[in-house]
Amino acid sequence: MPKKNSKKRFEVGEKESIDQCLDRMKKEGYMPIRRAEEPIFREETRNGEKVMEPVGKTIVFHAVKQ
Repeated sequence: MPKKNSKKRFEVGEKESIDQCLDRMKKEGYMPIRRAEEPIFREETRNGEKVMEPVGKTIVFHAVKQ
């Protein structure tokens, strides 16, 4: 019998508030267990070298099924 996936990641959308994301999680039956801020990088070429430059961040919630 296959095990059901009880963990899921929820990313706060670009035009979404944290509260809206938490409400969306609750509607799907998940409860947040961890909040993480992950950087967003852009790759640029300077003087022939590839450089990763941070351009923003995104908020991700790790959640478990209730």
